[in-house]
Amino acid sequence: MKNTYKWFLFMSLWIFTACDSLLDIDPEFTQDAENFFNTEEDFDRAIIGVYDMMQPAYLNIWIGEIASDNSIAGGESVNDTRGLHEIGSMTHGGVNEELRAVMRVNYTGIARANYIFENQDKLDFDGKELILAEARFLRAYFYFNLVKYFGDMPLIVDRRISINEIASTPRTPKAQVYAQIETDLRSAIAGLPPTVSVTGRLTSGAGKALLGKVLLYQGKYPEAATVLGELIDNNQGGYALFSDYSTLFYANNQNVAEDVFTIQFSGLQGGDYGCLICLNGNAAVGFHGIRLYNGPLYADGNSYNLPTQDLYDSFADGDIRRDATALNLDEFIAAQPNSEDITYAIGGGGHTGFFNNKYIKRLDERGLPDDDLTSPLNYRVIRWADVLLMAAEAFQRTGNDGRARTELNKVRSRVSMPAINSSGDALLQAILEERRFELSGEGYRFFDLVRTGQAASKISGFVTGKHEVFPIPQVEIDLAGGVWSQNPGY
Repeated sequence: MKNTYKWFLFMSLWIFTACDSLLDIDPEFTQDAENFFNTEEDFDRAIIGVYDMMQPAYLNIWIGEIASDNSIAGGESVNDTRGLHEIGSMTHGGVNEELRAVMRVNYTGIARANYIFENQDKLDFDGKELILAEARFLRAYFYFNLVKYFGDMPLIVDRRISINEIASTPRTPKAQVYAQIETDLRSAIAGLPPTVSVTGRLTSGAGKALLGKVLLYQGKYPEAATVLGELIDNNQGGYALFSDYSTLFYANNQNVAEDVFTIQFSGLQGGDYGCLICLNGNAAVGFHGIRLYNGPLYADGNSYNLPTQDLYDSFADGDIRRDATALNLDEFIAAQPNSEDITYAIGGGGHTGFFNNKYIKRLDERGLPDDDLTSPLNYRVIRWADVLLMAAEAFQRTGNDGRARTELNKVRSRVSMPAINSSGDALLQAILEERRFELSGEGYRFFDLVRTGQAASKISGFVTGKHEVFPIPQVEIDLAGGVWSQNPGY
């Protein structure tokens, strides 16, 4: 949903205030609960505040691609967002601004959701159960992000904690965190509708899709097959693959039947580089743009998150997803009638010749100045193609190769690629490869490689037993009085 209540107080332990990542902790329990949650409007504003913390999706797009074999950090120089360059070279450690931002924004979202549950009994009204279902979904989403990145994490449910409790709040084993995620999602699914009238509000289909992904990440393949198979077979949300993959990621093709779970953005409110968290626009899009570009279709940007030659070459001949995913800029320019008049610059942070063509700034999709930061292009957290491929994997891993091929070939048929007829491990590998062809540029690749045990063979510099998770930010360990141990190898 479009988030209009940007003034809503954070009410969290971790307060993410600016891109300098300084921790600014308000006095303990500054907002008196007695002065809030007295009206239905208060609850509605509170849930909007929880939705709002999904907007730093650019972090997932960047890190999920740059940490993998799909892209390099790029940018103006190697000192321009140094943390991304360290992640790209697998030299990241406990001092990393981007990883700290991941931890802080997700815990802020959790704290906002918990604040609602802490006060859920203050008022009864029609629609409260829906708000609680949304809060459970969102809390599950934030915790899922945290365990993917960091493994064991402190589990705090249904309440905020005071500053004085930090040092006595240890990291919770990720199995327990996953159990809470599953509990929240199953409860949310029961309370969410299959369709909504307000674009961007959560649905039961989105809950089932996220639950299926959570189960898949844990290796619970029979359960994942059940959840995802039921979602596909019943399909109360009316989900379907969009017909034209080449334009799927254009702004005028947003909120279509392929969109299962999206984060909504607006180009109508500006911001600045001093606080990317304050934006209503999708910051990734401008950052992915072509540096000092002057030509047709695209607008200039900051040349971040640049696809690799390896990704480009991985696509089969005739697969339209290659060019829809990785823009070959020189080839594109050469095909224009005025190619000699088109110019661009190369950043000092690296250049591959390719740009992320899914989340990139286009001339007719710019928001208000600074239009680097105000793109209206939504982030698709889960789309229907992902659901089909997750289901294909879950079915194959539980011995149902026939159903696995059915779901896999739906995705391939959309882009006129030949059907896969293999079985066994060959079929599984085809499904995993298809995830790269279909979903590259969207922030999934690193986590897919880790969960399927392929990271060490695909990612240069990856150390088994270390890089499956990222380091806990050292400053957060220090703020917790050293009660949190660092992840192995860091």
